[in-house]
Amino acid sequence: MNQHLDDRLKFLRAFLANPRQVGAILPTSRWAVRDMLDLGDVPNAKLVVELGAGTGVQTGELLARLGPEAELVAVEIDPGLAELLAGRYRDPRLHVVCDSAENLDEHLDGRQADIVVSALPYTSFAPALRQRILDVLPRIVAPGGAVLVIQYSPLILKELRRRFADVRVRMSPWNVPPAVLFACRKPREE
Repeated sequence: MNQHLDDRLKFLRAFLANPRQVGAILPTSRWAVRDMLDLGDVPNAKLVVELGAGTGVQTGELLARLGPEAELVAVEIDPGLAELLAGRYRDPRLHVVCDSAENLDEHLDGRQADIVVSALPYTSFAPALRQRILDVLPRIVAPGGAVLVIQYSPLILKELRRRFADVRVRMSPWNVPPAVLFACRKPREE
């Protein structure tokens, strides 16, 4: 079985085991991931955090764009998918964390990311969990940094605007279903 089909089956199994946690039946398309990453300056980032790494569609594209001295912290709550990521990408720049995104502060040791990429299914989460994770985002992104979010509806826009002064929205039609992309910027400190 080819890797693409195998990844889809693993992702589907993870969805069936915990649909609210995974939030989608299929991984995000490469086109939507590229559209999302084009909204941030990934090549010049020193620290990138990926939330909801899944089967690694975003991880592979991030590693391809990152500089040689950069670090990617990929967070995936599903142990099977986290293990898959760690085995698939044997890159010294990658650190896979198997935990909930709400605990991200514990894994960054006070550091802030230049770019945060999130494919978490916010609208599937219980409201309290969604709030806790969204509240982490402004703390973990550096001044001048960006939080790039991919969703399948614009419902999260209001909550992102409460946390970030600058939120831009873009559609990526080459995904099933079409994806809504958000680029949230944290102002540089003066």
